[in-house]
Formats: sequence, structure tokens, C-alpha cells
Amino acid sequence: MRACRSILTFILAGSLALFAQAKRTPVSWEFTPDPKLPNVLIIGDSISLGYTPLVRTMLQGKANVMHPMRPDGKMPVNCASTTQGLADLQKWLGNTKWAVIQFNWGLHDLCYRNPEAKTQGNRDKEHGKIQVPLAEYKVNLDKLATELRKTGARLIWASTTKVPDDEIGRFTGDERRYNDAAKEIMARHHIAIDDLYALSVSMPGELSLGPGNVHYTPEGYSRLARQVADSIERALEQK
Repeated sequence: MRACRSILTFILAGSLALFAQAKRTPVSWEFTPDPKLPNVLIIGDSISLGYTPLVRTMLQGKANVMHPMRPDGKMPVNCASTTQGLADLQKWLGNTKWAVIQFNWGLHDLCYRNPEAKTQGNRDKEHGKIQVPLAEYKVNLDKLATELRKTGARLIWASTTKVPDDEIGRFTGDERRYNDAAKEIMARHHIAIDDLYALSVSMPGELSLGPGNVHYTPEGYSRLARQVADSIERALEQK
């Protein structure tokens, strides 16, 4: 358990460092919802941390766009893998009445980690162990979808963005297998899909933060945010 907490802390710190490398304008995550507006929750890993503030700005005056936060409300939570989701989902949902919830898990599940590796997040696809095998991912995601449906919110599954060649902890192509599994589960639960994977593979390489990096430049995150905002806005119109 201690090792797991250590890895998650390292992952969040690394995610924030990556944003600094991308020269993003500092973002204040502190937010006071407008009680007159519908509440939207975005659940996701560091990719969602990159676009959520932009989505909030794009939907200003239309919705309160929120992300799971640390207890002090100053910094976001990296929602990591489906295992983390099962452990913390109810805490993230809280007592808020959610109109729309967009959720994603995948990049952490399919990542290989080795406690001895010195890379960020102990990523090591040669000698590491996969965090959540596909069969377990399917079971976990089905449970999470079941719990999310109980909220009464309109749900959106955001497909997992691409794994570039030479990523040190992930194999290119695994994201397609995990997305295919997720697609079947979402169909069974009648949950809409925002295909961020298709968008990510269509974007030019210069919008990646670097070779073998799953993260994006500010322009890359802006493109992801625009599609997410549009998807959420359509869902809000259907409520």
C-alpha cells in the first residue's frame, strides 16, 4: 500500500512537471460553483488535468466544470487506473448532484511498471508488470459504469488517447485493445462515447509534448478540450 501511494504521488508530481515543461499558464484549480448552473464532473488521469481547465473556460456560464480534487481543494487528483477508481469513486462523487459525468481510465491500466526502474512513474515495459491486465480492466470498468449510472447523470465515456511509439512504459496498440473493450461495455450500459482516441491520432506529432510522450502541448490540449466541451454541451442539452 505504501509503495502504491508513493507511485501515485510520483505520478501526480510528474504530471504537474510536464505541464510546466509545456509552458502552460499557471492554472488555479480553486473554484466556486454557481448554484444556478448544472454540475459537470470530469474523471480522468493527467490527460484530463491538461484539458479540464480549458473546458471550464469554454463552458463558463453554461456549467460548473469540476474534477476530483485533493481535500484542500487546491490541487486535482490524478484518477489513475480503474483500481483507483473503484477505491475512490464514491469520494469523488460526493453529495453533488451531477448533470453530466465524463470519465476515462486506460493509460494507467495498460502501463507496465517496475519498482526498480528510475523512470518517471517507474515505467518499464521490458521488465515491469502491467498495472491492470485487460481481463481485470473489463471487470473493473463494468463495475464503475454500473456505479456511475446510479448517479442519474448523463454519462460520457472518453476513449483513451493514443500511445506513441517508443513510450517507455506502454506498448503502442494496447490502447486500441482497451478502447475496444470499453466500447463493448459502454454499449451494454447505453453510455455515449467521446472518441478522444480518434482525435489524438489525427493530431500532428508536434502537438505531442515530446517523442514517446503521451502528454500534449497547450495547443494539443486545446484541441482535446474543444471536443470535450462540445460533447458535454450536447449532453447538457439532452438533460
